[in-house]
Amino acid sequence: MCLHPAASSERGEKVKHFRHIGLALVATFAVSQAGAEELTGTLKNIKDTGAITLGFRDSSIPFSYLDDNQKPVGFAMDICYKIVDAVKKELKLDKLEVKLNPVTSATRIPLMANGTIDLECGSTTNNAERQKQVAFTNTHYLTASRYVFKKSSGLKSIDDLKGKTVVSTAGTTNIKQLTEANVSKGLGANIIPAKDHAEAFLMVETDRAVAFVMDDILLASLVAGSKSPDDYVISKDAFSKPEPYGIMLRKDDAPFKKVVDAATAALYTSGEGQKIYDKWFTQKIPPKGLNLNTPISDELKHEFAKPTDSPNPDDYK
Repeated sequence: MCLHPAASSERGEKVKHFRHIGLALVATFAVSQAGAEELTGTLKNIKDTGAITLGFRDSSIPFSYLDDNQKPVGFAMDICYKIVDAVKKELKLDKLEVKLNPVTSATRIPLMANGTIDLECGSTTNNAERQKQVAFTNTHYLTASRYVFKKSSGLKSIDDLKGKTVVSTAGTTNIKQLTEANVSKGLGANIIPAKDHAEAFLMVETDRAVAFVMDDILLASLVAGSKSPDDYVISKDAFSKPEPYGIMLRKDDAPFKKVVDAATAALYTSGEGQKIYDKWFTQKIPPKGLNLNTPISDELKHEFAKPTDSPNPDDYK
């Protein structure tokens, strides 16, 4: 049968039309497949399960600890929730369940490595040794070995400890640093090792020692919980270089780390990071209403302005 030329032309146009539709569908399917294949590691797992798991500490005040309702709160927890918001946005999820899993000093790295937790929200020091096992996002706190003393003693610098009785806790890096400074600076100080932090602080309280050398944030907690917090000062001078704390995540997961790093960098550089800092370090915090009275340091201000995940203390001068 011979088709009329017009009919033949119309049929050819329909074939072309359906062919174009088919090609478009194939292209769309290929793009969606490629988009799905782009997700790997932690991001893929979060997308597949609709959940993210945060590791928290139960008594790392004010970073991550339990309030009166046994709910994890703190400076690091607030940062982690900002990261959760960024992950939810990145994955275009309407809802993202947040699971909470307690960790300790001993379990935090193994639980990260085996996939139990996705972020560790606490006071974990970011150092080169740990970076062999896990990764860290931008630094959220810098701690250093300083000393606490009574205002009435009139101390102004480490050199003012010459010939004085100074206490630190036995078996810590702090007493080692104090001992080294005692020799290198020729202080001639009488160094007393205390069995724990409470005993060491009590010695300053009762004037058996003029100063107590320890991590500055631990000193701040002790001062806040003392009978007369206004009687004490924490030195600006330090016995150590700043040690960075960072939110921990799994190693070798570049896509997830990119999202986390972008979220923390945006938080810190926007100024909101310092507002969250002030909430936990310069105001009354639950459950007892303690105020750590620890204004943000110049080093941490610099870090917030130019975020880095470096484990090198020299990068925080």
